[in-house]
Amino acid sequence: MSIRPVRASTISKPTREGAGVHLHRAFSYGDFEGVDPFLMLDDFRNDRRGTYEKGFPWHPHRGIETITYVLAGEVDHADSLGNKGMLKAGDVQWMTAGRGIMHQEMPRGNAAGQMHGFQLWANLPRRLKMTDPRYQDVPSAEIPVLTDDDGTVVRVVCGKYKGIGGPVDGIAAEPRYFDISVPPGKRKTFKVEVERHAFAYIFAGWGSFRDTSAPFGVLTEKETPDGREVHVRETSGNRSLVVFDRGDEVVVQAGDKGIRFLLVSGKPIKEPVAWYGPIVMNTEAELRQAVKELQTGKFIR
Repeated sequence: MSIRPVRASTISKPTREGAGVHLHRAFSYGDFEGVDPFLMLDDFRNDRRGTYEKGFPWHPHRGIETITYVLAGEVDHADSLGNKGMLKAGDVQWMTAGRGIMHQEMPRGNAAGQMHGFQLWANLPRRLKMTDPRYQDVPSAEIPVLTDDDGTVVRVVCGKYKGIGGPVDGIAAEPRYFDISVPPGKRKTFKVEVERHAFAYIFAGWGSFRDTSAPFGVLTEKETPDGREVHVRETSGNRSLVVFDRGDEVVVQAGDKGIRFLLVSGKPIKEPVAWYGPIVMNTEAELRQAVKELQTGKFIR
């Protein structure tokens, strides 16, 4: 077995999207090597309604899949296929935009005004760029929760952990998407096949990951007898991204308050990416065609 070194580590950056929603962007395409097939990860977390309530009004998508995972508050959604619904705390929505869809996402906080969730974008391979759009709405109760002997808790959103599969299926990149909590002081190893790209996004607590090369911001490096480590120090709310290099194990050492993070991996697509806003294709010509269809009312087929 080989422990995955850390290819890159950084802190997510504040930005605004939609109609002025305040969020933090962990990465976008081109920021790091080793995240294909994933394109972007946003952390939308606020406790003031004015920072998120205008939401993400009607907008198009083509050529990608979006994964929305809500931890606190609610998100109302509707689309051009006639679907409507609400994501509550713990729920997941996996949307395959395929050849094109129009939708809106309107966040609403809980009773205390808190809103917290993540949205991950995954690329579609060329052969599926123009596939039929679809939704998979998954309520929290359907997401398996496994507790290991050492107290580690894993919510299996997609993929398998110790033989237990998550409820989201039929995804092109065959991703694994786990929400992991490791108790204080515990050291934990997670298997990730060498052909997959993988990253961790820490959003509570602190700890360390083995074998880093270039720490950033509040991430610090320490020399040890058996290699180097990247340490995620305790910060307010924590928003640390760790992108792993090749190997087949990820090792984390939880700090004295434990650590909670997303562990996401997928098989790289290795195709050209042409990106314009909410549309991701393989060529500039395909992007121009999509924009033309938006302008002439032919985007939705």
